[in-house]
Amino acid sequence: MYPLVIILLTGLITNDFNSKSLPVFRYSFPIALLGWLISIYHNLVSFGIIPESASPCSQGVSCATKYIQWFGFLTIPLLSFTAFTLILIFLWTLKRRHSVEK
Repeated sequence: MYPLVIILLTGLITNDFNSKSLPVFRYSFPIALLGWLISIYHNLVSFGIIPESASPCSQGVSCATKYIQWFGFLTIPLLSFTAFTLILIFLWTLKRRHSVEK
């Protein structure tokens, strides 16, 4: 998620959101999609669908431990999934709006 901050901020400063080739989408969408897939996996481990013994983080810090649980259901993996989903939706909307305006 951290590289997305730099890419999106650079795109905002240089006004790449309005350029013809839309490089912001080209560079940020694959990173956001990869983060979204990792967050799905982390949620499956966190909710116990994938056993912790099958996950690569079985030694050291546990991926299944819920360090934060706001309102009884909001965990860090769920917040990550929500953030990546919103980023992907906004990027896809930007791409569709850009293709319609061409």
